Amino acid sequence: MTSLLEELQPADAMPAHYLSASTEELHARAALARKLLGNRLYILGHHYQKDEVIRYADVTGDSLQLSQIAGDQTADFIIFCGVHFMAETADILTTPEQAVLLPDMRAGCSMADMANIDQTERAWLKLQGLFGDSITPLTYVNSTAAIKAFVGRNGGATVTSSNAVEMVQWALGQKERMLFLPDQHLGRNTAVKLGIPLEQMAVWDPIRQKLELQCELDDVKVILWKGHCSVHMNFLPKHVEILREKELDRNILVHPECTYEVVSISDYAGSTKYIIDMIEASEPGSKWAIGTEMNLVNRLISDYPDRDIVSLNPYMCPCLTMNRIDLPHLTWSLEELVEGRVINRITVDQKTADEAVMALKKMM
Repeated sequence: MTSLLEELQPADAMPAHYLSASTEELHARAALARKLLGNRLYILGHHYQKDEVIRYADVTGDSLQLSQIAGDQTADFIIFCGVHFMAETADILTTPEQAVLLPDMRAGCSMADMANIDQTERAWLKLQGLFGDSITPLTYVNSTAAIKAFVGRNGGATVTSSNAVEMVQWALGQKERMLFLPDQHLGRNTAVKLGIPLEQMAVWDPIRQKLELQCELDDVKVILWKGHCSVHMNFLPKHVEILREKELDRNILVHPECTYEVVSISDYAGSTKYIIDMIEASEPGSKWAIGTEMNLVNRLISDYPDRDIVSLNPYMCPCLTMNRIDLPHLTWSLEELVEGRVINRITVDQKTADEAVMALKKMM
């Protein structure tokens, strides 16, 4: 019998009985559904996902790596255990006949949401008024399909944290200035790495529609969008300073989405893949404090028990939006596919996809 709670839920909401089922039952049902779907299904798992989800992934990786892998698959269905912008990119890079699914449509990214297309179009008009046709736009792949398309049709490209140095160099080789969105910290840290002084960087505030700068207008080289990752903002200089006082032999390794103040006093900074590779290559017994998402840190602690690994912020929590994808939602998605129903399909219209591909191809 259907409960009142289930009857009140929207048609595309997960039925309540998935939440009341035991973990053991859900794992058994997920495994069975996965087996029944066979090679018609391919599951992508982002590094920041929970272990209960990662165990079903055919491959794990960062957002762009997984989207590229999706583009190489022939499976009818691709479940992306990540967030909305990642599934959008996967849909752009796959065929119209393939369906990309996001188990929970609430799995978004606060950083990607900090730059919507209306804000970006308004900013572009104002910046063109200030600087003329002297700006190449770059967007972090952690952005919506609409922003990727905007960048593509304006001669720019996408970037990842792995290739940010190369792409910023490319952008500044195209024109005198660069607009970097939506994460100001990756843009700032990358520009500093290339020798661009902080004084030649301005910040565009999309809420106030105002350019914040510390130099003459003509001296601006890099325009940073005022966005950030809510997870990496929780790593503070004081966390580094406390460890420096207590343990001089502990290596501090952070993601470049952390603030410049944190990155500049850490030992190493790099992408998620860089962080994983650093730990893998490290000596047994070495000590590390890692400044990135907690699910990944915990997985590294588990995978490398002979290293002494802690989170840079001892009170860190996992990314809330990444954790929307859980075992109940994944099991629901799998069982619906077995029944011939495609739920939570992510689709990008053809025009947006074509323009976004222009930006992605410049990077690839």
